[in-house]
Amino acid sequence: MISKALEEYLKTIYLLKTQNGNIRVTDIANKMNCSKPSVNKAINNLKENNLINYETYGTIELTEEGENLAKKILETYDIVYLFFKDVLGLEEEKAEQEAEEVKLVITDETTNKLARYTHKVLGLYNLDCAYDVNQERCRRCKRRTAK
Repeated sequence: MISKALEEYLKTIYLLKTQNGNIRVTDIANKMNCSKPSVNKAINNLKENNLINYETYGTIELTEEGENLAKKILETYDIVYLFFKDVLGLEEEKAEQEAEEVKLVITDETTNKLARYTHKVLGLYNLDCAYDVNQERCRRCKRRTAK
């Protein structure tokens, strides 16, 4: 288990990978508005946890485990954001801000229950198939039903 701060680094690495391909310490520092020494410390911790592959001054690569965890982190944010925006009716900016904060403390069990509820209220089907944020079930199969 990694800290919530390391989760943010992992998420940033994943997002940069999908946008740019090659990721360097400078890219992460610029994106997160933090120092290179802070990034290096986080990268070393992520490497120790087998979530990334990295050699000094080289590019940063996510391991399969790292990529799966990054997707899970983003999925949790998506679920909380959808709940705040589409179920509770918060303004988009407020929903984004609060989802970012809540995803740092929410448990997997709560995320799974929130996902099933949110998707049911929004008219998304097929989440009665034992949705589990750890298994990435339904992210690919969910569809909005016709209103």
